Amino acid sequence: MIAEFNEAHRGYVEIEAFGPVLEIRMTKPKVNAICRRLSRALGAALDLLQDDDGFRVGILASASNRAFSAGWDFNEAIARDGAGDPPAGGFGGITANWRLDKPIVAAINAPAVGGGFEIALACDVLVMADEAYFELPEMQRGILPDAGGLQRLPWRLPYNVATAMVYTGRRMPAAEAKGWGLVHSTCPAAELAGQARETAAAIARGAPLALRAMKEFLRAIDGMSVVEAMAMQHAAPGRLPAYAAMWGSRDSIEGPRAFLERREPRWTGT
Repeated sequence: MIAEFNEAHRGYVEIEAFGPVLEIRMTKPKVNAICRRLSRALGAALDLLQDDDGFRVGILASASNRAFSAGWDFNEAIARDGAGDPPAGGFGGITANWRLDKPIVAAINAPAVGGGFEIALACDVLVMADEAYFELPEMQRGILPDAGGLQRLPWRLPYNVATAMVYTGRRMPAAEAKGWGLVHSTCPAAELAGQARETAAAIARGAPLALRAMKEFLRAIDGMSVVEAMAMQHAAPGRLPAYAAMWGSRDSIEGPRAFLERREPRWTGT
């Protein structure tokens, strides 16, 4: 399966399994500029992650040491290339991928610029190399970062910090991003792959249904008041199927039982 996928998407995306973790690496020369073909390849990799019960967590990474992603492929943009619609998951196959309910760790090894920053923002946990930085230069290109920059960044950073990034196009280095809590951790670039895999493996130790339920629940309550968010517990069967399935699962019994018996839980995902 993995070999066939990598052959089909050669030059754009490659995948590799680390137990229950699926690592998805962008491989488009030279800086992973996001075109429709790369978006579709990323979307296909995320579909594979979502549909294979053997995988619990994904990692989104770059095979280039020049950039995590330089953002929108302006050659395609200028040409107004009509080579098919972007995938249902939106820009990069991820920025509007509401079907995906498995957590994604973004391993940001190098600059994440424009749309590259936006696909990182669509991930759940961000780890970042010390030398990397974020940048949203769209205003200086005559456009706006509307594939997640405008929609997500003001809720991840203080409002004036986020809007200043968009208005001025200034770079935010890794140390500052960590200081604001925008990224989970930073480390030297040589250690990033290991740190991302370690983080993903730690997440994957959680119960499969609980992992999916958490992402589903957080997405559903985004923008709600605390009162509204608390009420979502009772709306679960209709609006939160993964959350409802979690509470009715064998794993919801296995977790407490394993704790009482002082052993590691044996998850079945049911």
